[in-house]
Amino acid sequence: MPDTGHSPLVIGHSGTTAPIPVLLVLAGPAGSGKTTLCERMVAEVPGFSRVITTTTREPRPGEVNGVHYHFLTSAEFDEKIAAGAFLEWAWVHLKNRYGTLASSVLEPLAAGRSLIMNVDVQGVDNFRRAAAANPILARHFIDIFIDVPIPELRARLGGRGESEEEIARRMQTAELELLARDQFNRVIVSRDREHDFAALLKIYEETQTRPPTH
Repeated sequence: MPDTGHSPLVIGHSGTTAPIPVLLVLAGPAGSGKTTLCERMVAEVPGFSRVITTTTREPRPGEVNGVHYHFLTSAEFDEKIAAGAFLEWAWVHLKNRYGTLASSVLEPLAAGRSLIMNVDVQGVDNFRRAAAANPILARHFIDIFIDVPIPELRARLGGRGESEEEIARRMQTAELELLARDQFNRVIVSRDREHDFAALLKIYEETQTRPPTH
């Protein structure tokens, strides 16, 4: 694990009978498998829910409002910002905005439910700032970077049927995102879906068995 300059946040006590709620925040380049990891944790680990984030981009085929994302117009997004409703938000790929409503995170954690979500690197940095001011986040927040070698990342994006223009833009963003990996509590070096999921499960299990830090 890299020396991030801050100790990995550990939650829970050995011997607890009920899972300690956590907020796992995954980040990494487009094509790193963040969405798949989130979906598997929700499907296979009891007590996990996925945080539904908000975006101004158009829905892709098959995406459902309120299930995959909360899809808002730019004007609606601005209204949420003005109301102070977001825990974090950021521009992504210099094109669309993404954000996380505070109520989507704080209420489930306070009720004892674990959450997982994927956001861009900017969003994670905003979460760190929010955690510094919010004791609930400070107790439960763990950020995880999914690291993919550049050649493999390009191959994955090509396999998704993205246009060359889109791939070029996403690769440019990815190169900047990879520079931030050492700022994260945990790093998973991506190999394949099974390896990555096993690594994520190990991180979660560690939060349940180690004594808390203060």
